Amino acid sequence: MVQSFQPIVAELISLPMPTIAVVQGHAAAAGFALALCHDYVLMRSDKGVLYMSEVDLGLPLPEYFGVLFRAKVGSVSARRDVLLGGMKIRGAEAVRLGIVDGAHEGEEEVKEAGMRLGEELGNRKLDGGVYGEMRKGLYPELCGVLGLQVGKPVLPTL
Repeated sequence: MVQSFQPIVAELISLPMPTIAVVQGHAAAAGFALALCHDYVLMRSDKGVLYMSEVDLGLPLPEYFGVLFRAKVGSVSARRDVLLGGMKIRGAEAVRLGIVDGAHEGEEEVKEAGMRLGEELGNRKLDGGVYGEMRKGLYPELCGVLGLQVGKPVLPTL
């Protein structure tokens, strides 16, 4: 299962457009990693947790998961608490730790926040090729582990 998930991570990191994860409930293990593959993560503040269960289950963490967490979770202490401590993180705490971009009360509220953000990003009319290459350039170690080539910048079409 873990190795079959790696190509999904690679595809999400390579997409030529902004991506948003809207977490409606619990996101554990691969679900948490899946959310982190997105450019923006929103979750509910009233329901659900982010949780890496591997340490509690005695399962080794795949290399690309560790690299993904280093790339996406800026605080060393937050990474320690999440990966080694099995910390279950609710919405407000996830925002405080910089793991998610927003926490919203209720199913409709978080869905609407995701739609608003998507519309804002869509209205920017970004060049997808440039966006995708810039994203990969932000995470060169992750791209290396995933077998993705970080190439020359794509010139925008004018």
